[in-house]
Amino acid sequence: MAKVAWIGLGVMGYPMAGHIRKKGGHDLTVYNRNGAKAEAWAKEHGGRTAPSPADAAKDADFVFCCVGNDNDLREVTLGAKGAFGAVKKGAVFIDNTTASANVARELYAAAKAKGFDFLDAPVSGGQAGAQNGALTVMVGGDQAPFDRALPVINNYARMVTLIGPAGAGQLTKMVNQIIVAVTVQGVSEGLAFAQKAGLDIPKVMETISKGAAQSWQMDNRWKTMNEGKFDFGFAVDWMRKDLGIIKDEAKRNGAKVDVAALIDTYYADVQKLGGSRWDTSSLIARLNKK
Repeated sequence: MAKVAWIGLGVMGYPMAGHIRKKGGHDLTVYNRNGAKAEAWAKEHGGRTAPSPADAAKDADFVFCCVGNDNDLREVTLGAKGAFGAVKKGAVFIDNTTASANVARELYAAAKAKGFDFLDAPVSGGQAGAQNGALTVMVGGDQAPFDRALPVINNYARMVTLIGPAGAGQLTKMVNQIIVAVTVQGVSEGLAFAQKAGLDIPKVMETISKGAAQSWQMDNRWKTMNEGKFDFGFAVDWMRKDLGIIKDEAKRNGAKVDVAALIDTYYADVQKLGGSRWDTSSLIARLNKK
C-alpha cells in the first residue's frame, strides 16, 4: 500500500481517485478547490482531505493531478501553496490533465530540479471510462518512474503506454483528439444525411457499423445522436480547449490540421446553440437546427 495524493476531483478525477482507493487499497489524501467535494469524496471512499495541494502532496509516494488547463496546472504545482513545494525526493508526480506539451516539459524539468519525477499522463475514454476504471493512458516521461507508477495507474486504466520523453503523452492526446473530432463530424454528417433521406436509421447504422465505417463514436453515440441527447461525457467547452492546444502546437511543429481547425468552428456554433456543456457528439445539432 502506497501513500497517494490526488489533486482535482472533477468529473474525471473523482472516480479515478476512487478506483485507486477502492481497487488498490492505497492510503489516499485528496485536495479539491471546492473543499465540499473533497469532503464528499472522503466520506464516500475513505481517506483524508487536505487544505492545499502542498498539504496533500507532502509525504506521498505518488501524487496525481487532474485539473482543467495549463493555468490550473501551474497553480496547483508551482503556485504559492502548490504541490511542487512539498513533494518529497524520489516521489512520482503523475499529471492526468489534458494540457500543452510545453507545460509538461516545464514541469518535468522543475520536478527533476527538486529531486522527484514527473509523468505527463493524459487520458482518453471520457466520463464513462473514468467511472468504469477503463481509461486509456498515454504517458510521457522516464522509464523507471513509469514502472513504479504503473501498478497505481492501472487501478483506473485498461491501457497504459509510455510513449516517449516528457511531453509525448500530451502530444499523443492531441493526436487522439484530432481523430475524435474528425470522426464525430463524419458520424454527424452521415447520420444527418440518413435522416434527410428518410432511411431506417437503426438498420442503416447497424449495417454500416459492421463495415469500414465502424468506429467507437458510431457504436456508442449514434442512438443518442439520433435522439438529440447529448449528456454523455466530455463537454464541448473542453473539446474546444483541446483543439486550441492542438492548433497552437501545429503552428510550432508545422503540422496541417485544417479539418480539425474547421471542426473547432463547428463546436463554436454548438456553443452558440447553448451547447457548451453538451457532449462532443452534439456536432449533429448544428446540422439539424431549424
